[in-house]
Amino acid sequence: MSEAEGKYEHLKKTIRTVPDHPKKGILFYDITTLLQDAKAFRESVHALAEPFRGKGIDVVVGIESRGFIFGGAVACELGAGFVPVRKKGKLPWKKVCEEYELEYGKDVIEMHADAIGKGHRVLVIDDLLATGGTTKAVIRMIEKLGGKIVALAFLVELVHLKGREKLTGHEVYSVLKYSVG
Repeated sequence: MSEAEGKYEHLKKTIRTVPDHPKKGILFYDITTLLQDAKAFRESVHALAEPFRGKGIDVVVGIESRGFIFGGAVACELGAGFVPVRKKGKLPWKKVCEEYELEYGKDVIEMHADAIGKGHRVLVIDDLLATGGTTKAVIRMIEKLGGKIVALAFLVELVHLKGREKLTGHEVYSVLKYSVG
């Protein structure tokens, strides 16, 4: 465990684990209990923003839906704009879309086509890194628009699912790491 990981390890106590949700055999990490705790929420936002202060972030991209919570707050901390990535059909303007793999099937995410300009320095934020499929789709959209990804940051990383491996070529930062097995 790195020094940074150890520094925030106590935040795990504010995250509720729910066995067999959404289906049998899955251990769900419920961050709503962390969000209810003002001190833990503030510290989580600080932990996500801190490594990127002074890195010239133009835009923070938050992935639906809990990535909105952390992404918006981190954007404020960094003095950057915020761009939401939504599920298909939720955005009202011209958009770019990407399909990605789910455990059983496929889904589509979207971003406004004018959300990121060529050369914008982008930080991608989500609450959880699991298999990395959604984040990989977000990377493709940002690159289509000409954005430069500075890093990908997550509150929680499920190390045993090896999502980081799908994100090679990009800096991946996670505040808390969980590993099963």
